[in-house]
Amino acid sequence: MRMNLPNFLTWLRIIAIPLLMAIYYVPEHWLSMPERNLAATILFVAAAITDWLDGYLARRLNQQSAFGAFLDPVADKLMVAAALMVLVELDRVSALVAAVIVGREIAISALREWMAKVGEARSVAVNFLGKIKTVSQMVAIPMLLYFDPIGTWFQPFRVGTWLIYLAAVLTLASMFYYIKLALPRAFRDG
Repeated sequence: MRMNLPNFLTWLRIIAIPLLMAIYYVPEHWLSMPERNLAATILFVAAAITDWLDGYLARRLNQQSAFGAFLDPVADKLMVAAALMVLVELDRVSALVAAVIVGREIAISALREWMAKVGEARSVAVNFLGKIKTVSQMVAIPMLLYFDPIGTWFQPFRVGTWLIYLAAVLTLASMFYYIKLALPRAFRDG
């Protein structure tokens, strides 16, 4: 594997995962809880931006690679899973919501891998419902990490909570959609 800028950005996202978690384990006299929340939010948003940027640069610089195509979604799923674990630990997201989101990611990744092996990868390609799910969770997570009110009227935690529940519902809906697409092939393979 030759290192290029898009793959480097993906590796940075993977390196950010333990940093995101470590922010909440530093001593209180180093960072107060509002400072931890802000640092974690900035780190997560930066990772989300690099997710978009690495794909854009790979296409723009013609540096797409099979390894990058494999690593990019893995990095995304790991970052979301790590953030959800932190949010469960902080009691900002229920363990059930986190389990639904992470469990679906694992199940659909396995389903996509199987469908690719049987030559049906296109039938379980990302669809619009999956994109809406991703957007809602990628907006919800920074709001839940930030947590603290902004001014007197904006409550990121409240908005983030609604969005993460929406993401969980969309997660289940998109999972059932992908399974429905794969079932005919599964019955043919018996």
